[in-house]
Amino acid sequence: MFALGIFAFNQLDFAWWWFLILILTPDIGMVGYLINTKIGALSYNIFHHKGVAILIYFTGIYLANEMLQLACIILFTHAALDRIFGYGLKYSSSFNDSHLGPLKLK
Repeated sequence: MFALGIFAFNQLDFAWWWFLILILTPDIGMVGYLINTKIGALSYNIFHHKGVAILIYFTGIYLANEMLQLACIILFTHAALDRIFGYGLKYSSSFNDSHLGPLKLK
């Protein structure tokens, strides 16, 4: 899925440095954890859910808006990268509890 995101980005008319700058921006969703774990999990999951990214992408296609398509590709590719490293969608109990199992921090 990460490679699919890179391929999709390559289909847009943006310089590659945009990809490198924006790839970590979905982590802004972790700011919700400053309030509490429930809000943190909700905001994190919105910014890391591939379904949300796909909906944004199709909206971007429908509206012929490459900025929306770019936002989707960054969200989708970032989520795929997080899954590679074992970060899943969060449960409200703790940042370390995810749909992939407990996060094992070293």
